[in-house]
Amino acid sequence: MDEKKLPQLRVTKIKSAIGRQSVQKRTLEALGLGRISSSRIHNDTPQIRGMLFQVKHLVEVQEVDA
Repeated sequence: MDEKKLPQLRVTKIKSAIGRQSVQKRTLEALGLGRISSSRIHNDTPQIRGMLFQVKHLVEVQEVDA
């Protein structure tokens, strides 16, 4: 079957989660971001966009060309 390829986002942690709300810490953990400068590639879905909105001041987001 042909599956439609979703656009992808590279998410990089640029600031520490120390002193942040526990919701924001858990969101970073759910995104797979541990240390500063760590990055992960995620599909561009509404769920991921919502998570990124919660921690937009702690991460940098770039679109990835497939």
